[in-house]
Order: sequence, then C-alpha cells, then structure tokens
Amino acid sequence: MPKQPGLRRPLARWIDLATLLTAGAALLLAGTLLTVYQVVSLRSALVDDARVQARIIGENSTAALSFKDPAAAHDTLSALEFSPSVLAAAILNEHYEALAHYQAAGDDGPPPRADGTLMRDGYRFSAGEVLVAQPIIRMDGRNLGTVVLRVSLEQLWRRVLGYIGLTLAVAAGSLAIAFLLVARMRRVVRHTEAHLDYLAHSDPVTGLPNRHAFNARLAFALSKVDQFGGMVGLLFLDLDDFKVVNDTLGHQNGDRMLKQVAQRLTGVLRTTDTICRIGGDEFAVILESATSSRESESVAAKLIAALAAPFPLDKHEMYVSASIGLAIYPLDSADLQALIRNADTAMYHAKSRGKNAFDRFHPDMEQRAQKRVQLENSMRKALERNELRVFFQPQISIATRRIVAVEALLRWEHPELGLIQPLEFIPVAEESGLIVPLGKWVLEAACEQAARWAAEGMRELSIAVNLSVRQMREEGLVDDILAILNRTGVAPGQLELEITETVLMEDVEENVRLLTRLKAEGICISIDDFGTGYSSMAYLKRFPIDQIKIDRTFITDLPADAEDRAITTAIIAMAHSLGVEVVAEGVETAAQLAFLDEHGCDRVQGYFLGAPLPGPHVTVLLNAQQEELQASLPRA
Repeated sequence: MPKQPGLRRPLARWIDLATLLTAGAALLLAGTLLTVYQVVSLRSALVDDARVQARIIGENSTAALSFKDPAAAHDTLSALEFSPSVLAAAILNEHYEALAHYQAAGDDGPPPRADGTLMRDGYRFSAGEVLVAQPIIRMDGRNLGTVVLRVSLEQLWRRVLGYIGLTLAVAAGSLAIAFLLVARMRRVVRHTEAHLDYLAHSDPVTGLPNRHAFNARLAFALSKVDQFGGMVGLLFLDLDDFKVVNDTLGHQNGDRMLKQVAQRLTGVLRTTDTICRIGGDEFAVILESATSSRESESVAAKLIAALAAPFPLDKHEMYVSASIGLAIYPLDSADLQALIRNADTAMYHAKSRGKNAFDRFHPDMEQRAQKRVQLENSMRKALERNELRVFFQPQISIATRRIVAVEALLRWEHPELGLIQPLEFIPVAEESGLIVPLGKWVLEAACEQAARWAAEGMRELSIAVNLSVRQMREEGLVDDILAILNRTGVAPGQLELEITETVLMEDVEENVRLLTRLKAEGICISIDDFGTGYSSMAYLKRFPIDQIKIDRTFITDLPADAEDRAITTAIIAMAHSLGVEVVAEGVETAAQLAFLDEHGCDRVQGYFLGAPLPGPHVTVLLNAQQEELQASLPRA
C-alpha cells in the first residue's frame, strides 16, 4: 500500500514549481516596469541633453543668422564632433532654410529639417534616433531661426539592453537562490514528514506498525479482496499474564520481552504477512495471501510454538504464552469492523479455555459475547434491584467436628435468567471492574451476618471472604475493610480474607506490604486455591499468612491418586512447618475426609459436610444442630 507522503510528493513538486513560476512572473513584471521606467527616463534625459546642446549652438549662432554667415554657422556646428550621440545638425533661418549643416562621420542619414509640427512638439522620435528643434530667439523676441539636431538612440538602447541584462541576471540569481532554498526546505519537510509518518505509524518499543498503521493496512488488504477476490486472515494475539513480567522485573524488562516477542513472531511469518502491535501486550497479524482457513490456523499454531522457549531477562528465564483469535474475511465477517470484532471475540474465547491456545471465530461465539454484554449490563443493576445473595458454606474443624468458620459465597438470582452461577458472572465482573463494588457489598453483607451471629453468642465463628485482583489494587481497600468492621462491630480476628495464589504473585512487593498492614490490624490471611499457581517456598515465607486452602483439584481423586496423595501430604507438612493452618476444600466423600484426618489437615469444607446455604439456614445449623452434627459426622 503506498504511503501517504509518497502520494503528496508529486503535488508538492507542482506546488514548488507553481511558487517559482509565480515568483518569476512577479520578477518579470517588476523588471518590465522598471525597464519601461528606465527607457522613459533615459529618453527624457537624452532630449534634455540635446536641447541643451541645441540651445548652446543657438546662442553661438545668433550673429551668424543675423549676418547670414554660413561659415560662422558651420564653425559653430563643428563643435558637435565631440558629441558621440549627435548624428547630424542644421542651423535654419526664419524661413526654415539651412544656413549650415553638420554630418557625423559614417552617418548617411538625411539632413535634419524642421516643420510646423516639430516646432510645436519640440522633438520627435523614430526607431533609432530623435529629432530635436530649438528656436533661436533674439532680444526683441523676433525668431531669427532654428537649430535642429538628429540624435542617435544607440547609446540609449545600449544602456537599456545593459539594464535588461542586469535585471535578468539579478532575477535569474534570485530565482536560483529561491529554488535552492525551496529545494532545501522541501528536503527538510520531506525528512520531517517521513519521521512524523514513522512516529505516527510505528510502535516505539518493537518498531512494528502500530494500531493506526494496522487499520490502514487492513483496510487496504480488504479492498484488494473486494476488487480481485481471495481472502484475508486476521489474527489477534494477546500475551498471557504478561503483567507478571512488568510487576516482577520492571517495565524496562517488560519492553525488552516485547521486543523479543516481536522478533520471534516476525521470524515465523511470511514476507506477505503483516504483524502490528496494537496495544500493551496485544499484537495483530494480517495474512493477505491466505488461501484457506487451515492455512491461517497453521500460522496461528506456529506463532504459539514460537513463544514456547524461555525469554532471557536480567539473568532470569521468563516464560510467556499467547491466546490467539482468528477471523477470516469474507468467510467470517462482511466488513472491517466485524472482522476486528470477531477476531477479538475468538481471542477472548481462546483465553477463557485456559490460554496458550488459538480459536477461530464461530457465530456462537458472538452470541456468547452478546450474552456477556447483556450479563454485564444486568449486573450493573443487580445491586440496585437487590438481586444478589450471600450464601455461607461451613468449614468443619476435624479435631472438634464443629463448624468453626463459614465462607461467604456470592449468588445472583436474576429475575429472568434464574440462578446464575458464580463461574459465569464473576469473570465478567472481574473484566468490567464491577467486582470492586460487588466485593465490597459481599464483605458488608458477610460482616453484618457475622454481627448477628455474634449477638446470638457465636462470637468465635470466623467469616471467610474472597478478595479479587481488582480489589487488591484499590488504594483504599484497607480503610474500607476497617470501616466495615467498625460499623458492624465484627472483631478483626473473626475476618479471614482469602486471596488466590496467582493474585499474590502478580505484584509480590506490593502485596507483601498490603498483607502486612492487614495482618497488623488483626485480620487473618488465607491463600486460596493453593497448589494451582507457581509459589515457591522463598516467596511463601515472605507473606504474613495464617492459613492455606488446598485446591479441590488435589482432593477430588483422593485417596486413590498417588500424585494427589503426595501433593496433599506435602502441602500439609509444609504449612505446619511454617506454623500455618490447612483447610481442604471440595471434600465430597468419607474416604477423602478420612485421608485428610489421618494426615493432620486442620479444617475441611465441601458438600459432604455442608452445601452453601443462606444465612438463616446456617443459623439453624449453628443453634439447633451442632450436637447432632458432631454426633453424625463420619469419623476416620
């Protein structure tokens, strides 16, 4: 696709040429006017000089005319030999008869004469000369005669030609200087335009085309398909968990990784493909020569494989994967905006499937995307409409077989869609930012229920509430939590904040400071879904934690699966060595409970022991069924 500056260059040349032509025309007009003025001035000066000469000759010829002495008149005219411009002269009497003539050497023109017209005008011009008549007046006013001079204009035209030549030389020099200045200015402008064009169309970190260039190139690629047929594949690529690199190693290393990512991706693409960086960790690939959907999918697979190897950064080896969405024009989309939207939808679908994968757009994805938008819009009104509920799932102490804590779990009872599961609406709340007000509402509702239980004498019951990654980033999080505790009267030691392992590792230093402050206020800290992330002992011991919750994926196949047995046993031993309590979630069978009891797990939680229930139902359990629960719980 031709670049915009290239399109402007012919026009710029014509503008420069027009400017120079205009300047040349102005100089020509000015030179012409000055030349005309010069001609008029020189002619006037020449006539004045001739009149003076004629007057001098006339004054010296008065006696010759009075006595009609041709010899004396001829002697008077002989003084004109020293005048280079006078060609001929004559002294005429009162009857215009020649008393004496003068003819310059080499002049073969007619002798000067005078007539009535000449006497009235005083002088007359022809092509190469001027005829000047000067009457000789005596003291008494009687006209004794006339002196007539025929003066050459050669010197005048020579001066005029010299002036014209000088004017043309000055004009040509001025135009040459102007041309050089314009050419130099145009070079500077072209260089500046090229630099600005580069800045406007290139990403400063990777050097790839940016979003602006992407839009232009994609539009050009689609226009070629409309004219000549074929298809265009569009890949949207988003790096998975790239924020971890920026948070752990700094943005400078993050930029270095982006450069390396761009180099790897470019290395596996064809020369006909175009890769652009369109966002922080987002790239787009335009496959202009795509011949089939399978070929486009093959390119997507190559891009994912290209990122498999580690990236060396400051003596570290970092891994990053990508989620890719693919849409093909015109198979999947009818226009540019639909193509971009569909590729983006496919990319988010690939990310929701577990990342490090690619998906091609299908119409049902768009339906799910529309449903997601509808879900988000409905969620914004859920708090106002009082559609949200908090359920509580008991946590049982294995040692005492009593309910010692409950976990607050959010439920949404939609008036039209019915009960919406958290796995369906919590990710939407996370992405849209609604999780912050929702999380605050859950914390308030849980603390209010805990205050009611405390008023009924159950002051030792703990309330576990989950914190999302968005909430962790809120500057006023600690103040909001303390304000809710103060308002409801719940003791800080009753509140357990559950934070997933992955969230903790996104910004270790900041999270250590946050948890330390919460711990200083007496609030208990629990790591949720432990074992599914990438914590190490070196990091784990830095966090001021009170509890670890073993993820249900390690509990499901207990005690049959040997690997799950080993992992669960190791987590319990490690936690106890650090003085940390262990909770196992997802307990569904008596065999699982027995294994956890045997290996020293402190608490258990799951449907085998109690499903999530509304607050009043849990109150019934706490008040009326504690003894029954203790007697009926299966023992290992």
